[in-house]
Amino acid sequence: MRVEAYTQVQQLYNSTKKAVKAPATSNVGKSDQIQISSIGKDFQIAKAAVSASSDVREEVIAPLKAGIQSGSYHVSGESFAERMLQRYEESSRIYAL
Repeated sequence: MRVEAYTQVQQLYNSTKKAVKAPATSNVGKSDQIQISSIGKDFQIAKAAVSASSDVREEVIAPLKAGIQSGSYHVSGESFAERMLQRYEESSRIYAL
């Protein structure tokens, strides 16, 4: 598609549109109000608690880091391959729906 043709078509559509002006209103003395339900407040509290917590569980990660740094942490190729196949099968079932 040629870009020039697109701009020409766009100009035709823009030239036929008429500008609609909204009537001017006075907002003096008016104010907005909002009310949050108890469920909404509960969601806010839960969201704040989740954002305040850490994404990483240090008690689980610390032994793994120590094993890696000391060189004593090993993963067998078979267990790694089995886990990869499990994840592949799970994802293929999800996308097959």
